[in-house]
Amino acid sequence: MVEATVEHRGKTTTARRHFLASAALDDKTFAAVRAHWCIENRLHWVMDIVFHDDLMRRRAAYGLVNMVTIRHLASNLLQAVPGQQSMAVKRKSAG
Repeated sequence: MVEATVEHRGKTTTARRHFLASAALDDKTFAAVRAHWCIENRLHWVMDIVFHDDLMRRRAAYGLVNMVTIRHLASNLLQAVPGQQSMAVKRKSAG
């Protein structure tokens, strides 16, 4: 169980999250695992939602590698654009 207390605009909220693991983890290792999955999930979410990565049906080896490279390049370029717009809005504006 992880308990997080957050203060935002004068309000304090506490959230409890429960995690299942096949190994006993100390605090430092658990934090590293969560940080890794946070990055993984954020990247895959952006690729799936913004670029519709799961709907792509390209299966040829070089075509697949080339399209992944182009989508990651586009994602990095969009992240570099300043502003508060979502990635989807930035992508549509760039188009």
